[in-house]
Amino acid sequence: MPEGDTVYRAARQLDTALAGRSVTRSDFRVPALAEVDLAGEPVHSVVSRGKHLLMRIGGVVVHSHLKMEGEWRVFRHGQPWRRPAWQARAIIEVPDASAVGFDLGTLELFGAAEEAERLAHLGPDLLGPDWDAEEAVRRLASSPETPIAVALAEQRNLAGLGNVYVNEVCFLRGILPARPVGEVELAPVVALASRVIRANRDRAVRTTTGDTHRGRQLWVHGRGGEACRRCGTLIEHGRLGRNAVELRETWWCPNCQR
Repeated sequence: MPEGDTVYRAARQLDTALAGRSVTRSDFRVPALAEVDLAGEPVHSVVSRGKHLLMRIGGVVVHSHLKMEGEWRVFRHGQPWRRPAWQARAIIEVPDASAVGFDLGTLELFGAAEEAERLAHLGPDLLGPDWDAEEAVRRLASSPETPIAVALAEQRNLAGLGNVYVNEVCFLRGILPARPVGEVELAPVVALASRVIRANRDRAVRTTTGDTHRGRQLWVHGRGGEACRRCGTLIEHGRLGRNAVELRETWWCPNCQR
């Protein structure tokens, strides 16, 4: 699933292409929005909030979440789309560009005045102007028995981290993913999470090792059975979650994370 830095870059690209222009055509290919027409409405801005993307157009907000397969792409008029047309869920055109949302996991419209209430469930945004490390620590600490990897992935605690960053931050802090929140010094974990995702927000290739070469960007995520880059111990793999439905893939070094 795309994480906060990916959505941040997508929002910035869309904002550059759309903001300050008026919509010439809109096409929402989901039943609930099939009759919505935003033609003539001005695009005020496009922003991210954690993993959520918000297009502020006229008096409404076009809210999307990419989930696993979704993405937004910007094309010049007449430029071929690089994905099948049947995967398109939303098309927003302005005089010199088209923004196309493919396979969006969530797509909805609501009034601009509702934005704060609709996203009130989210914690502080790691890449947003409201980032508040102390509030993130407070929210994490409210569930002392929860495994730290599970708590970091919960968007109500802090918005923007996904499975890659959760696994990598746990490794960098030397913490087992299954360790209860109540046994973890949270302020350094939150500070590191903020530092790592901000360092990657402008990169096309995400890295936590500092190496952008293919296959060398990450410490543990997706590397089960391979040697730890730091100590050589084989990386272990398991699944963690609040319940059987919410299990996430998890990786760790049994030597470096204790």
